[in-house]
Amino acid sequence: MAKYTRAWFRLYILLVGLFFSCLAFAQNNNGWEQYKQRFLLSDGRVIDTGNRNISHSEGQGFAMLLAVYNNDQPAFERMWRWTNATLYRKDIGLFSWRYEPGKAIPITDKNNATDGDIFIAWALLEAGKKWNVREYLRSSSDIQRSLLRHTLIKYAGYNVMLPGVTGFRQANSITINPSYFVFPAWEAFYDYTHLLVWKNLNDDGIALIKKMSFGKAQIPTDWVTLFADGHMAPANGWPARFGFDAVRVPLYIHWYQDNSPALAPFVRFWQGYDRRAVPAWVDVLSGARSEYNQSPGMMAVRDLVLGAGGQLTNRLVSDEDYYSASLYLLAYWSVASQQR
Repeated sequence: MAKYTRAWFRLYILLVGLFFSCLAFAQNNNGWEQYKQRFLLSDGRVIDTGNRNISHSEGQGFAMLLAVYNNDQPAFERMWRWTNATLYRKDIGLFSWRYEPGKAIPITDKNNATDGDIFIAWALLEAGKKWNVREYLRSSSDIQRSLLRHTLIKYAGYNVMLPGVTGFRQANSITINPSYFVFPAWEAFYDYTHLLVWKNLNDDGIALIKKMSFGKAQIPTDWVTLFADGHMAPANGWPARFGFDAVRVPLYIHWYQDNSPALAPFVRFWQGYDRRAVPAWVDVLSGARSEYNQSPGMMAVRDLVLGAGGQLTNRLVSDEDYYSASLYLLAYWSVASQQR
């Protein structure tokens, strides 16, 4: 009898060890851990592996928000310290958008990118609430005020945030990027501050996107010109593509309001392609398309909008670059964060 007891005990110990080994493996191989291993340096800089390992405010903001969702305050703090020390511009209270390692002056363009500023402020807001850190909340509020002060304008009857402080105003038009309309962030700012301007930005942003019905597909382009009389067209100086920027538009709309009528053109567009053959970009005017298909991250946005978001898993494909991985995890957490 004793030998059977010892055998069962050894089996029990083996199974317990196996269980904890599997648990540790799963925890160390989820999407966020994979993301950190590939793209987050020890000093807190997030690298864009598809673009010569540069860094930008957008990437810092993406990763800071993902750290909050994964309850990883040490990683969040490293990223925030690097971002604040390296990219922050005291003169406007926002962040230079691009950092190029190896250059004598790594920040060659000091202009901001409004979506990066929005994501940083949103991540700080969520971090402050989650971990009860008042300094994060204060920093978020400061950035929000700077965004309103330096990038918000009233144009053609709409509340609009310019893509950057400089370079987007012309004599009778402005240039906008609809993928910078981060609707769930604006909603979070409104919920926290009760400032009506954030709600107005959401309402006007949705109204603008509904009017960006370009080409046969009736969808926005990456960059858009808004004229003083209110009409819009694909922006001069950029290809008339629904591509790497504009793919974020339906992601943010769905994140904000998953049954929004504004999603309908994107649904129709993606339903016109086999899932395995969706082009990474389409020229909405000429009909030309990329010779390569969507990355896993872009496909995750497509699946989310077509109602298959529940199939997304908290894992990355082995060879995903920074942008695809970011899109994938943002799409995943746009659903998962609402279920917690």
